[in-house]
Amino acid sequence: MRKGIYLLPSLFTFGNIILGFYACVRGLRGDFQTAAVLIFVAGFLDAFDGRIARLTRTESPFGREFDSLADVITFGVAPALLAHLWGLRHYGRIGWLIPVFYLLCAATRLARFNVQSRSVDSRFFVGLPTPPAAAATGAILYFMTPTEGSLWPDAVMMGALILNGVLMVSTFRYLSLKKFDLTQRWSYRNAVLLAVFLLLVVYNPSVVFFSAAVAYVLSGPVGWLVGRLLRLGSRSDNSEDEKKVRR
Repeated sequence: MRKGIYLLPSLFTFGNIILGFYACVRGLRGDFQTAAVLIFVAGFLDAFDGRIARLTRTESPFGREFDSLADVITFGVAPALLAHLWGLRHYGRIGWLIPVFYLLCAATRLARFNVQSRSVDSRFFVGLPTPPAAAATGAILYFMTPTEGSLWPDAVMMGALILNGVLMVSTFRYLSLKKFDLTQRWSYRNAVLLAVFLLLVVYNPSVVFFSAAVAYVLSGPVGWLVGRLLRLGSRSDNSEDEKKVRR
C-alpha cells in the first residue's frame, strides 16, 4: 500500500509529460488552440501532484526531480516549440533564438527552484513559476492568429517570450498557493466570490484564464514596485520626524 501511494503523485506527473508532448504534436499539425488547452490542463495537473504528495506524506527527492524534468518538457520545450511553429518560424534565426531563450530561462528557473526549495519562504516563489509563464504563452496561442501583412501578433509573442523568460530568472516574489488549506473554514463571502468566478469561467473561459495569467505574471514586478514605493514613503516620513525632533 505504501508503494502504491508513492505512485499516486507520479501519475499526475506522467499526465503532465503526456499532455506536454501531445501539445507539441497538435502544434506540428497546426492545431494551436488545442495545444494551448493541453498546456492549461497540464498546469492543473502540476499543481495537484505536489499537493497530493504533501497530503499523503509521500514527498521525496525523486518526486521533486521528476516533477522538474516534466516541467521542462511541458512548460519549457512545448511553449517554445509552439511559439516557433505558430508564427516565429518565418523570421529566420531570431524566430528560433527567442524561443530558445525562453526555454533556457525555464530550465534555469526549475534548477534554481530545486536548489533553493528548502531555503526560501514557502509562501512565495522566487521568480515567475514555469506553469504561469507557459499559460501566458498558451493564452496568446489561443487568442491570436498570425496573419500575413500584420506584425503585431508576432511582436506580442516575441515580447511575451522575452518578458516571461526574464521574469522566470528574476528575484521578484510571486504568491504561492502551496500552503492554501482547502480543509479550513472560510467565510460565506468567499463562497460567493468563488461562485462568481465559476460563472465567469462558464461564460467566457478564454478571457478569464487569459486575464488571470496576465495578472499573475505582472503581480511580481508590480508588487515589488509597490513595496519599494511604500518603503521610500516610510523613509521620508521617518526623516521628517527626525528633523522635527532635532528642531
